[in-house]
Amino acid sequence: MSHHYLVELFTPNANWKALSVEQRQNFLGAIASAMQGLSSMGVEVLTLAEVEHGIDHTSQHHFLGIWRFPEPQVRDVLLAGIKASGWYEYFDHVNVAGKEGGFPEHLKALITM
Repeated sequence: MSHHYLVELFTPNANWKALSVEQRQNFLGAIASAMQGLSSMGVEVLTLAEVEHGIDHTSQHHFLGIWRFPEPQVRDVLLAGIKASGWYEYFDHVNVAGKEGGFPEHLKALITM
């Protein structure tokens, strides 16, 4: 079985910064509640962390998320939930998705590009 991955890069925007601490806690509490059923669907959170900015060619985003899924349809359920939550109103956000691969396949794709 081939896994599928989602990488998120995000930074709080002015709308997020305008919320009170209580409003932020309420919003994130609702997100946390919605996430509870994901593991039963085979969703794995590989990391949710702050971006390390001290490396060459880094992104200017503040946070990253890396997720693993058994199939792209499960990933799409998560993405639909993120959108429905209003997340994109509060964060400048980029999603990147792809399937599991290895070095030989990657080199072949680069050569044929």
